[in-house]
Amino acid sequence: MIFMSEIKLFNKWSYDGIKVKDPGIAEYVSITPVIVPRTSGKYASTQFYKSKMNVVERLLNKLFVSGHRGKKHKLTSGRNVGKTQNAANIIKEAFAIIEEKTKKNPIEVLVNAVENSAPLEEAISYQRGGIFVREGVVTSPQRRVDLALKHIAQGTQTKSSRSKKSAGTALAEEIMAAARGETTSFAYSEKMRREKEASGAR
Repeated sequence: MIFMSEIKLFNKWSYDGIKVKDPGIAEYVSITPVIVPRTSGKYASTQFYKSKMNVVERLLNKLFVSGHRGKKHKLTSGRNVGKTQNAANIIKEAFAIIEEKTKKNPIEVLVNAVENSAPLEEAISYQRGGIFVREGVVTSPQRRVDLALKHIAQGTQTKSSRSKKSAGTALAEEIMAAARGETTSFAYSEKMRREKEASGAR
């Protein structure tokens, strides 16, 4: 019989004692113990299925399209798509670096990074009569988590693309900076930018 406390991510990192402190996204960041973060579309036909997926798997999925920005995807990441083992190796390398540098559980550091990088509000545009209007709106919890993970992946791609820095090192630096709430993190600075835009559009 296997107890949940015995299940470790990649047989290395325990889920024990990890909690989501932000009550707004607590139900949308799953830290259910899994060894391999890959469900292969198990929840794809279920509404709000992403909330049931382990947060590490959601990050892994974002790494597949880390370069996609905007509608035209000028920065492509087509080489990443579908290579689950490559993405998993990047995460393993990043988590090992995080554990070595912070002396903390890397899963906990990732959860802190998501909490710090999840924007509370953002600006939207809509047409009213013949003009376009911008207005600040509250961001839904599911979207907050999605944006945080997307920006962590994009920050990783930006730091490692055309650089001698490996993707694992770039991901580790991005997660650690976001967890500390530093503007060197693309995800954290993007959160601040969105919230500033929303504040100006009120």
